[in-house]
Amino acid sequence: MTCLIKGCNFVLRNIPHEVFAYQKDSDTEFRFQANHPNIFPYLLVNIGSGVSIVKVETEDKFEWIGGSSIGGGTFWGLGALLTKTKKFDELLQLASKGQHTNVDMLVKDVYGGAYQTLGLSGNLIASSFGKSTTADKEFSKEDMAKSLLHMISNDIGQLACLYAKLHNLDKIYFGGFFIRGHPVTMRTITYSINFFSKGEVQALFLRHEGYLGAIGAFLKGAEQDNPNQYSWGENYAGSSGLMSTSPDVYPMQRTRSGTFDMLEMDRLERPLVNLPLLKDPSTYIPDTVDLTDDAMARKYWLTCFEEALDGVAKRAAASQPDSVDALERAEKFRQKYWNKLQTLRQQPFAYGTLTVRSLLDTREHCLNEFNFPDPYSKVKQKENGIALKCFQSVIESLDSLGWEERQFALVKGLLAGNVFDWGAKAVSDVLESEPQFGFEEAKSKLQERPWLEDSYSQWLERLKEGPPHKCALIFADNSGIDIILGVFPFVRELLSRGTEVILACNSGPALNDVTYSESLIVTERIAAMDPIIQSALKEEKLLLVQTGSSSPCLDLSRLDKGLAVLVRERKTDLVIIEGMGRAIHTNYYAALKCESLKLAVIKNSWLADRLGGKIFSVIFKYEVPCK
Repeated sequence: MTCLIKGCNFVLRNIPHEVFAYQKDSDTEFRFQANHPNIFPYLLVNIGSGVSIVKVETEDKFEWIGGSSIGGGTFWGLGALLTKTKKFDELLQLASKGQHTNVDMLVKDVYGGAYQTLGLSGNLIASSFGKSTTADKEFSKEDMAKSLLHMISNDIGQLACLYAKLHNLDKIYFGGFFIRGHPVTMRTITYSINFFSKGEVQALFLRHEGYLGAIGAFLKGAEQDNPNQYSWGENYAGSSGLMSTSPDVYPMQRTRSGTFDMLEMDRLERPLVNLPLLKDPSTYIPDTVDLTDDAMARKYWLTCFEEALDGVAKRAAASQPDSVDALERAEKFRQKYWNKLQTLRQQPFAYGTLTVRSLLDTREHCLNEFNFPDPYSKVKQKENGIALKCFQSVIESLDSLGWEERQFALVKGLLAGNVFDWGAKAVSDVLESEPQFGFEEAKSKLQERPWLEDSYSQWLERLKEGPPHKCALIFADNSGIDIILGVFPFVRELLSRGTEVILACNSGPALNDVTYSESLIVTERIAAMDPIIQSALKEEKLLLVQTGSSSPCLDLSRLDKGLAVLVRERKTDLVIIEGMGRAIHTNYYAALKCESLKLAVIKNSWLADRLGGKIFSVIFKYEVPCK
């Protein structure tokens, strides 16, 4: 039991979108829950051959409080006797095709039309298998399997609800590999708990319900290494995800036994924590659009990633010209990611809430699996070299301007730099076909003011009338022109105002995003040319840190602990997030305790149209928290 609880605590803490509620009649049946820092107390109902019910109060305090001999083994055993079907998954498939009302006696069968006076629905089951006592006919295997599944699930749901009410618990997690993502089972358990608790207790299911004991056993065996000191992440390339058990959905998956083939977790090098400046970490949702909910957006983005796949594979192979098997590995990557996309077309819930971020992260995981950790490394080196040659002339041009004119030029430069995003097809096509496309050309592409989202006037007023910020945290986006000619002049201006700056870059590579290690080299080169940057580095008024992420997007609830400590120590009062991935696909609605700037150029025509603009429309969002 210790292993079971260890495993459950682990997945609740460490796997994003592990937990979901099931709502059959809503547009999205799977409602995934955000990870919450405080997971206790809860009730764990582990359904194996029988049922064990465990009350969990803390990491080490839990107790078995009840159970039942009527569980998964009962369903399997009685199902085999009734239908002559020996395989568990085949029983579930039979049940999915059956009609339990042909076998079960309902309330309306017992009371006729008078049941409404009792406050009951006529479709409630009054007696499982009740019609078999009076009907002189053979019942189908499908109908009997469905009736049996309802009977077992209803019994488990009611029992779980009673124990939850008895111990004043409002969360019940179900584990044990009986449910297996089966809609009928989840719907019946959910209905039972809602009915008997009058909506006060919530039934919650786990994507990895069958892994709890195994994960706990691994953690127990690794206790000397203290696994809890690390942060973990699900590797989407290796994990097969939650599968539908419907025989009509993606039939090739039904040839495999069980819901999960594999769970792969990556142990991250450094612990991840919430950004201390999040207004309410418990309600923070990084992603702007839930593609599981939005069918039109889901169809578009899946197609978009499919169409870009050949180009990504080609880029990956080209990044390793001296490798004899680069082409072969690139093709394996292409095939694997293609298969992932097809799975997500059929089952968008496979890895939790489907978002643009999860699609990008899955692609990065697949690239890494086939040893393409940084396909854009040579592109970044080349673009950094070109941009560094232009840095001094850009600074001289900015310094020649009046104060107000310079503020706008700095923002325009920051936006123009953000155009250089190899993850956007519209941009990568231009960069590949027009090698001369540079900083000034990017400026000319930008939307004229008023921008699509435009609070620049309020930002300018804040700079004019307000005191300098104590410390600004900047989440950088792309290498090359973006960070060197866009971000660093902006950083330089903040430093000149007396504002300290924390420049946060990815820990690992993703697309052409700048990494922490690359930022150290770039900053050293810039400091050699610019006394303001050099002085700020020496006096520790400019600090370079890693985010803990290797994604083109940004999850403010999973940031490097060292960054969080620094944010507190320096009393950070301004957060600047730039780029489509970090400021539009994620964090567009993120609420912070301090002032924030979210800036991006929309480099996707479909997204621009959806937001009411055109390609290269500008988002400039200055937000001040309500007092």
